[in-house]
Amino acid sequence: MFMDSITRRTFWSWGLLVVVLATIVISICEAQDSTTIVPAVISFGDSAVDVGNNNYLPTIFKANYPPYGRDFANHQPTGRFCNGKLATDITAETLGFKKYAPAYLSPEASGKNLLIGANFASAGSGYDDKTSINSHAIPLSQQLQYYKEYQGKLAQVAGSSKSASIIKDSLYLLSAGNSDFVQNYYVNPFINKVYTPDQYGSYLVGIFTSFVKDLYGLGARRIGVTSLPPLGCLPAVRTLFGYHEKGCVANINTDAQAFNKKVNAAATQLGKQLPGLKIVIFDIFQPLYDLVKDPASQGFAEATRGCCGTGRVETTVLLCNPKSIGTCSNATQFVFWDSVHPSEAANQVLADALLLQGIALIS
Repeated sequence: MFMDSITRRTFWSWGLLVVVLATIVISICEAQDSTTIVPAVISFGDSAVDVGNNNYLPTIFKANYPPYGRDFANHQPTGRFCNGKLATDITAETLGFKKYAPAYLSPEASGKNLLIGANFASAGSGYDDKTSINSHAIPLSQQLQYYKEYQGKLAQVAGSSKSASIIKDSLYLLSAGNSDFVQNYYVNPFINKVYTPDQYGSYLVGIFTSFVKDLYGLGARRIGVTSLPPLGCLPAVRTLFGYHEKGCVANINTDAQAFNKKVNAAATQLGKQLPGLKIVIFDIFQPLYDLVKDPASQGFAEATRGCCGTGRVETTVLLCNPKSIGTCSNATQFVFWDSVHPSEAANQVLADALLLQGIALIS
């Protein structure tokens, strides 16, 4: 029965891929000298999309050691907070990319590798720069500065005309907000005793709006932004804030949903204000929540804890490491890889949802 569920999941993914590719085949034909649907993928944000920038920072938020990456290419850890591929990796493959855009701080971010984009994300980062400073991560404001630097390097490699075309037609992805709430707001009395979750969410949305306007001013026209996931369902959040309740932490999920409404409204306004902007807020709350509530429907067996160690609090080098006792042998059965981040199998489900929601960005 379990293998049948995995087979159904695989057939669903392939069927979805066919539908998506059929829908955007015109875009492929219009791509003059490229086999990819967009020329490049450029990413900003947190650990959900970081492909290794934190490897080069003095932070505990690293994933460049086993068991991270054990199901990735060559079974090597790269800095991705996952056993294998991120949802954005799967999306890039579906868009036709044979290689992933490099982490900007890595040696690979040079020469022709820059033609397919760059990744500026940093685990522990958020909309609020104070969140990043606490984690010794790259603040979103600094990620934008690195992007400006990247544009100069790209022009040197591709020439001004081609680089301008790449900048305009690239797909821009942003994932942020998770760390702001989980690693900053809920644990910091200097914030949560002064501001309600709603007030803090409004503050973050203000930063989001400014960031999108800045990115638009630098040439971006296709921007996909992930919503907050069901934060109250993350195993670490259940452990730290669940107070021995069964199930997800309801009030934290409510806060996440309230924030998502705000960011959706802000995106709608931005779409009206900025000519030529295509912006989509990817809803990852519902697909991940559905997966947690009924894991068996997609071939999963465990959704309350991560694969690494006990799966209750393990994440980062201090807890999820080669000596973590109890780490599962088969991560495809687990919705979560560690106590915060989805497994590659769950990322496939999320990537499917992203593709369906994001057709407007690439058509």
